[in-house]
Amino acid sequence: MSTEEIMLAIGAEAKKAGQILARAHRAQKDKALLEAARLLRERTADILEANKIDVAAMEAKEASASFIDRLKLDGERIEGIAQGLEAIAELPDPVGGVIAHWERPNGLKISRVRTPLGVIGVIFESRPNVTADAGALCLKSGNASILRGGSDSFNSSSLIHKCLEGGLVAAGLPKTAIQLVPTTDRAAVGAMLGGLNGAINVIVPRGGKSLVARVEAEARVPVFAHLEGLCHMIIDKSADLAMARKVVVNAKMRRTGICGSLETLLVDRTVADTHLLPILEDLRDAGCEIRGDAGVKTLAPWVEDATEEDWRTEYLDSILSVRIVDDLDAALQHIEDYSSNHTEAIIADDAAAAERFFNEVDSAILLHNASTQFADGGEFGMGAEIGIATGKMHARGPVGLEQLTSFNYRVRGTGQARP
Repeated sequence: MSTEEIMLAIGAEAKKAGQILARAHRAQKDKALLEAARLLRERTADILEANKIDVAAMEAKEASASFIDRLKLDGERIEGIAQGLEAIAELPDPVGGVIAHWERPNGLKISRVRTPLGVIGVIFESRPNVTADAGALCLKSGNASILRGGSDSFNSSSLIHKCLEGGLVAAGLPKTAIQLVPTTDRAAVGAMLGGLNGAINVIVPRGGKSLVARVEAEARVPVFAHLEGLCHMIIDKSADLAMARKVVVNAKMRRTGICGSLETLLVDRTVADTHLLPILEDLRDAGCEIRGDAGVKTLAPWVEDATEEDWRTEYLDSILSVRIVDDLDAALQHIEDYSSNHTEAIIADDAAAAERFFNEVDSAILLHNASTQFADGGEFGMGAEIGIATGKMHARGPVGLEQLTSFNYRVRGTGQARP
């Protein structure tokens, strides 16, 4: 079969499976998730062996350390994936949930009720854990899923997918409810973007700027866009220094390769003399390269020169661009000029400054006195996420169970006829 024929067959099977999932009871879906978690633990050794093959191939291609970190699995990370499945099983089933209800003067009773989207196509790169997160979230929300991972994580993702299939079969659900595209042919992505003859209802891309750009340019179905995480943090003139030092280092260095990693730090000139150098020294000690403007270099001559391109770059690495700004106005303007509308933060004791930040910054996630690394569906109590949507239509921020549903209106009458 050609890639096109394979993908059309996958789409047809997903559409049939989606109709079954839409009617599945919570207990059945939860059983599939819990069994998949058990299989992940049981097959950890095999998954790690497959992951070693993927990692070795990317190391041979001299992939960056942050890329390898996103790709690499160990026992702790697999246990985290299994716990994520169990956490999703514990969450309320969104399907059939009543969002609102009211009664009209004529006696009609109207409810707005959550319904599945249908079939969700997920296109992702490097992170094999997305196979489990995306498949599980789609399953719990009553949606079939078609997962197309990157060639770099193909072996790891394939074994994780086998665990999901095992869970579905054990629960009496069609294993085609979660399908992993069995080829690394890039034509498979184009086929998904075309909608597979109407089988796919929405596309979720998780990857770099080039992938997202291609998806948005070519997709003939709706897209939950996940643009790059060009995340900013403001050190306000009212910021507590000890808090700022702790939070900045965590925001940048906890995991540099995730979309919630800090990329640009903006420091109010009023506290530059007292706050900037200690923060930069902490970052340097943690292994971070600093690129600063002229004001930063005056206080810390050892930093690298920042260029215009640095303010537009999602490094996903141990690199941070730093700028001294005149005041909160200037900091907010910088974010307006350069943000990807993903995640921004402010460190401030001044409640008015924090409130202004919340009211004026137009990004999906805003944090006050907290690390940008909290930009994660699991940290929001969603169990997991399928991505961080940076658009404004339907879903925004972490895309969890509720965001993977639509709704319909259910109107109950007693024989009313419209005059």
